[in-house]
Amino acid sequence: MKSLYFAAILLLVSSGVSGSSLKKTADRVFERAVVQFTALDARVSPDKMPITFEKGKVKDGKLNDWTSGFFPGSLWLVYEYTGNADILEMAKRQTAKLDGIIGMHTHHDIGFQVNSSFGNGYRLTGNPAYLEMMKAGAEKLSTRFSPVVGCTRSWNPGKRWNFPVIIDNMMNLEILAEVSRLTGEGKYLEIARIHANTTLKNHFRPDASTWHVVAYDEETGAVLKKQTSQGFSDESTWSRGESWALYGFTMMYRETKDPAYLEQARKVAAYLIPMLPKDGVPEWDFNAPGTRHAFDMNAVGAPKASDYKWRPGDPVLRDSSAGAIIASALAELSTFTTGKESKRYRKTALRIVRTLASPEYLAEPGENGNFLLKHGVTNLHKWSGVDIPLTYADYYFLEAIQRLLKLEN
Repeated sequence: MKSLYFAAILLLVSSGVSGSSLKKTADRVFERAVVQFTALDARVSPDKMPITFEKGKVKDGKLNDWTSGFFPGSLWLVYEYTGNADILEMAKRQTAKLDGIIGMHTHHDIGFQVNSSFGNGYRLTGNPAYLEMMKAGAEKLSTRFSPVVGCTRSWNPGKRWNFPVIIDNMMNLEILAEVSRLTGEGKYLEIARIHANTTLKNHFRPDASTWHVVAYDEETGAVLKKQTSQGFSDESTWSRGESWALYGFTMMYRETKDPAYLEQARKVAAYLIPMLPKDGVPEWDFNAPGTRHAFDMNAVGAPKASDYKWRPGDPVLRDSSAGAIIASALAELSTFTTGKESKRYRKTALRIVRTLASPEYLAEPGENGNFLLKHGVTNLHKWSGVDIPLTYADYYFLEAIQRLLKLEN
């Protein structure tokens, strides 16, 4: 009997499901974040935001880059966990850098930019100026909505598409839903609902995998093309796109309690979880050459290898940013489900977080350009952003840890 007791304790600790184990991991990660982000704050210029560290050099972006809200957002999350007064001042200062963003040239990612920064700031401080920025962000995003198409436009018209909608845009619906909830202005939530319903209809294959881009006819709303821009091929499943879908529909259920959104989030989870490697961190595309679910490149209709910068023998790269987003989404989805299903979501999220918190992914102090996570991928088939840290990976990693900790209480 005693041996069974100790075996059970060992199993709990090794699987990372004990509260004390997760708390120790969280303490270690957030302590590391204080060190890394303090260095980032000290070196980034007043008119830039950190994006990544590539080829030995830090890469910063303009204040209207789609990633600009994630560093301030990460600082808010670190302050929330640690109560560190210095981090609070950094969060306020970095958020204030985005005060003029509403007047800048932006696109659908105004939701990412404003909600990660001002949204977290308002949630944690109640500063009314932050709410005003959220309202302005929601209003600006709503101007991209087409009632004919039933979506907010993602990228602006170009040679390739006239009215493209990317699965990422599910994430930007959050600012619309939150501003509706906070102000009582219902039009923003209605836009979010219509966009989500259109995405539900057109963006998914029967197995709940998703295309990255759906191009619409602006005049009629008809679907013209279904493609993948950042994944391996049009018919492959880009893992970060699938993670955006999981997170976005989980969030929309939280904000609306519409059972159709919960059902879609569950379908995406049912597709996605079996696709994950043993340690939980996904490959950059589930069907790329060398992955466990790779397409047969000799099959009829398969993408031509010559169309991509994929080279035989290249390592099968993981995407830590997709892993972090999946972990955060599954942690929340577990709160909307019960029994074995809920436990499966939570267990998978814990597995991913434990892997990302390991030395393989978590940078040592002073390394990795002072970002937290290593091994992110932005667009491998164009050989852009390959095996690098990403500011949004850090943000969703920290969010995932905090969400899992709340489940322990």
